[in-house]
Amino acid sequence: MSSTEKGRLSTPEGFICGGIAACIAVTISNPAEVAKTRLQLQGELAKGGEKKVYKSALDVFSKTWKNEGIRGMQRGLGPAYAYQILLNGSRLGFYEPFRHAINDFIGRAPNEQIPITSVIAGATSGAVGASLGNPLFLIKARMQAYSPALPVGAQHYYKSSFDALSTIYRQEKFRGLVRGIDAAILRTSMGSSVQLPSYNFTKNQLVKHGILPGNSTWTFLASSTVSGMCVCMAMQPADTALTRMYNQPTKRNEAGKVVGILYRNPIDCLWKTFKTEGVRGWYKGTTAHFLRIAPHTIVTLTANDLIINLYKSIKHRNS
Repeated sequence: MSSTEKGRLSTPEGFICGGIAACIAVTISNPAEVAKTRLQLQGELAKGGEKKVYKSALDVFSKTWKNEGIRGMQRGLGPAYAYQILLNGSRLGFYEPFRHAINDFIGRAPNEQIPITSVIAGATSGAVGASLGNPLFLIKARMQAYSPALPVGAQHYYKSSFDALSTIYRQEKFRGLVRGIDAAILRTSMGSSVQLPSYNFTKNQLVKHGILPGNSTWTFLASSTVSGMCVCMAMQPADTALTRMYNQPTKRNEAGKVVGILYRNPIDCLWKTFKTEGVRGWYKGTTAHFLRIAPHTIVTLTANDLIINLYKSIKHRNS
């Protein structure tokens, strides 16, 4: 076995390491996710002049803490953990196998860093994770939007994650659990298409030009910071559409299907948002989104590298 093959993790190993790293990150970033969700729903499809419940991301933090305490700040944390394991476990665990397979398919070396195959692998692995985790993201978004003190958007109250899943299934069957999956795939594919490619490109450039050593924590931090900024810019409009698709009120149509009242699909959501709120509507909650995505990406990717290196050292020590 070559040293390259010996150092490569299997897909299950990469999945587990990625999931652990993401759970560490989401504990830190979840309050900003709550703020982002509420800002994205504020003034939904209003042409202007509406009274704002929240002035900014910091105002959401302040009012949520004052009225709902730590429970309000960490709403949706339970399903967020489960979702992150599925999403980032898939995104980080499947990225390298997909990239190697695509490189091999076009006759290139598996470890060669090719921008287009890296983007395709990132988008594909993200789409897999988004599909698997959609029901969890759905209930997470609804839980984070719920506020007994200062509600914005449609309000869905659930006692727990299990209550949320059972309630949705009882009312809408399987269709309800996959609601918004097209928006989830769009959002995650856009974010994933740039997350790991931008991270790996930055890290390779830092090492290649002798700016930082390859196994330095500072290298991981710098690379993941750049990656976080790229993800935020690429994903924001689709993220707003996803939040609104998940949280919109529903009705039962003439055919007996439960459908969304406001939007048919993510493109319809983006178009209606643009018509009534302008481009700014797409970027509501951007500050809160960056406050979430930056530390989340930094901690996820940095922790993932550290966990993988630790796991490899323990694995090889015992082999």
